[in-house]
Amino acid sequence: MSNTENINILRPHAEQIYAEELEKLASADTRPRPSSWKLSPWAVVDYLMGTTLDDGFEIEPKYFGNRRLIEIAVATLATDRALLLLGVPGTAKSWVSEHIAAAISGTSKLMVQGTAGMGEEAIRYGWNYAELLSKGPSKAALVASPIIRAMESGAIARIEELTRIPADVQDTLITILSEKVLPIPELNSEIQAQKGFNIIASANDRDKGVNELSSALKRRFNTVVLPLPATMEEEVNIVKLRVEKLGKMLEIPAEMAPIKEIERLVAIFRELRSGKSIDGRTKLKSPSSTLSTAEAISVINSGQALAAHFGDGNIKAFDLASGVLGAVIKDPIQDTEIWNEYLETIIKERKDWSDLYRAFKDLQ
Repeated sequence: MSNTENINILRPHAEQIYAEELEKLASADTRPRPSSWKLSPWAVVDYLMGTTLDDGFEIEPKYFGNRRLIEIAVATLATDRALLLLGVPGTAKSWVSEHIAAAISGTSKLMVQGTAGMGEEAIRYGWNYAELLSKGPSKAALVASPIIRAMESGAIARIEELTRIPADVQDTLITILSEKVLPIPELNSEIQAQKGFNIIASANDRDKGVNELSSALKRRFNTVVLPLPATMEEEVNIVKLRVEKLGKMLEIPAEMAPIKEIERLVAIFRELRSGKSIDGRTKLKSPSSTLSTAEAISVINSGQALAAHFGDGNIKAFDLASGVLGAVIKDPIQDTEIWNEYLETIIKERKDWSDLYRAFKDLQ
């Protein structure tokens, strides 16, 4: 798909947005590539972490964090073990999964979204019932899942929110991951995986309704835990770059949020998340919300939209305030009490945060 065709797509796939980078990396890549891989493992990691090619072409970083974690994740996919990306919500599990699949297979579209009510046909296969009733079970009547399509093409399949899937449905993966085969008893046949096939799954254990993985299934995965950003500077940088990208994609007609506002927002999230002030002098209660980096990005984007459409185009404290409250207060009773205590003991006492304090008070 051309860049012109991408213009009106709300959320293009990674391989569409970064098609030029992937092409340049493939041309410059001289290292060994596993079967069916578009890039070598080294080039896949460079694509995720960012680099400068010999001709001066810049590869933009997609993940800010420990390079070794990404190397372990990519190396896992070059073996016969599947990869499980684990972490609290907002640690870029889906983002990393999408970009790794795009770099290895050239497509990130072979994806199954895990839900509490999902049936095993989403992982295995379904049937075209009109064809099934008229002609009986046949290859033509079979509706292939993204997992089957990945097996047949030797590509990477993605499973989002693996622990949201019912346990009995999760276990349909065991044969696929151990034998690299998907039996089809109705046709007395099977699908055998081509070289290059593997699975990236993501999961977190913070949401309600989590279904633990069986020990048999856990053994089929190599688990890589993606942490929250280690430092405030790292988190501010992530928010800034992602907000710039999303602002352009959503065509929000506002000035980029000042770095001061991003720093204040990130400070609020980090303090409430960790249960202590930035200077470590004051202990705080943490709300029930995760207050992830992804939520910080959403709050800034919301603030920019308010500033663009209902202000002068420059994001201010009042534009951020409502988004912050929406992110922090998930439990109207418990979280409100925690927030009010934080507002009065931390925000009120910071002299250069007086505009933010007034903005929050005006919304109460």
